[in-house]
Amino acid sequence: MLRFIALGLGLVCTASPQAMAQANAVAEVRQPSPGAGAGTSVSPPPATPATPPVYFTADELPSFVGGDEALGTFYAKKLQYLVAALDQHLSGKVIVTFIVDNEGRLRDPRVVRGLGHGLDEEALRLVRLMPWWNPGRIKGQPVWVSVTMPIVFRAL
Repeated sequence: MLRFIALGLGLVCTASPQAMAQANAVAEVRQPSPGAGAGTSVSPPPATPATPPVYFTADELPSFVGGDEALGTFYAKKLQYLVAALDQHLSGKVIVTFIVDNEGRLRDPRVVRGLGHGLDEEALRLVRLMPWWNPGRIKGQPVWVSVTMPIVFRAL
């Protein structure tokens, strides 16, 4: 079941394809090599660090440090409207998704719905420039949370 939660600037927590794939992952079993004889033990594959679960809602959702006003200020300072998009008077929303990890780092930013004409790339550039966020929390503990949000472009 997917949950959608709308916040002040349109933040929405949704299921990411990565998290859905993790939920459906099947452990790989290593078979003995053909030349292995009786009494030969096969060592298990090396342990890989487990990726923490990614939540789509939390007791306390991730937030931009300083709140919505600071996020708006960040956009105003960093957003670069491309000349080609301005010439064509392109406006609209690019929907991006990313994961805020337990330390507040933004991971795996992707465009969910774009506008093209270089605006998708600009939206991703903005997300990559963002400072670390306040992480989401469940029962007071920081957790990984998937965030989906719009980045609005308005041609004047």
